[in-house]
Amino acid sequence: MTGWPRPPSRPPSRARGPCGPPPPPPPPSAAYPGGPQDGADLLTSQSLIRQHFPYLSPDTQAVLHVRRAGWLSAQQLGMYLLEEARGHGVRLLSGQVVGVETAGGAVQGVQVRQKDGALRFIQAPVFVNAAGPMQKEVAALLGLELPVFAELHRKMSFSEHLGVVPREAPMLIWLDEVELPWSPQERALLAEDASTRWLLERLPSGVHGRPDGHGESTTLIVLYNYHTEPLTPTFPIPPEPHYADVALRGFSVMLPGLRQYFDKAPRPWIDGGYYLKTQENRPLIGPLPVKGAYLVGALSGFGVMAACAAGELLAAHLTGAALPSYAPAFLLSRYQDPVYQQRLRGWGDTGQL
Repeated sequence: MTGWPRPPSRPPSRARGPCGPPPPPPPPSAAYPGGPQDGADLLTSQSLIRQHFPYLSPDTQAVLHVRRAGWLSAQQLGMYLLEEARGHGVRLLSGQVVGVETAGGAVQGVQVRQKDGALRFIQAPVFVNAAGPMQKEVAALLGLELPVFAELHRKMSFSEHLGVVPREAPMLIWLDEVELPWSPQERALLAEDASTRWLLERLPSGVHGRPDGHGESTTLIVLYNYHTEPLTPTFPIPPEPHYADVALRGFSVMLPGLRQYFDKAPRPWIDGGYYLKTQENRPLIGPLPVKGAYLVGALSGFGVMAACAAGELLAAHLTGAALPSYAPAFLLSRYQDPVYQQRLRGWGDTGQL
């Protein structure tokens, strides 16, 4: 189980870190108030775990507590960046890119289908593929095949009005496989139908969640990706009839107090999206084989955290600025390197949630 400390009752800023003013000093460690603020704490003592995280399962054997961490509003960050871009003369045009025109191996412009269905050609010598889960399809417009795949990740939120999870709790991540807690009667019913029998099996690790909101908020967010097979992104996201129950029960393995909601759970809100990933879960940032075409993507489950740094690195490629020493690690061309290919064959779990 890993945890990211939650700042105490402080509304999210519109800009932090590389995207705005420097952040204020981090709060003291949630486990050790007044103690060091950097680093991490590995707790293996049952008494210490119960003292600092009494809401965790009594079966918890170890806790890795990361002190200097937290979260921000992705929506507010996006709006801040858009406002800043507009302030520098950027115009936002809504539409669907349906074609990229090239001549002599170089980008000439893009064909955009506007909301009214009309096609518009926009002349441009530079084209950046930042299409998120649709990056593979957009790359195909240039005749390129990207080594990426998509995973569907849903999340559930509900009103945790019983206060099982303290509002100051960090993000909580369970790193063991999960066997969902069912009553004997429920197990018998699930076993009768082949379509539900899988709910009795051990499910993957990685169920996680955290409190959300400030003040009087009681919202708890729970995320559990137990279907990890690659798929083609489709919109709207297809429904998953069992998701809310599986997510709640999976999280309750770490937080047994949540089992009070099994019979009388508040109505959940379910949404989600797609993670676009490379085999080794490392982003793609830099030029494409077509002159004037660039790529920034495959940011997987760390997109909000890495977005500003990824944009800065892409801007260096675009402007010809000096590149950092790590820039080659994110190039598409790394897959042409036999040494790198050999390393890929030897890598195991990427640690992705």
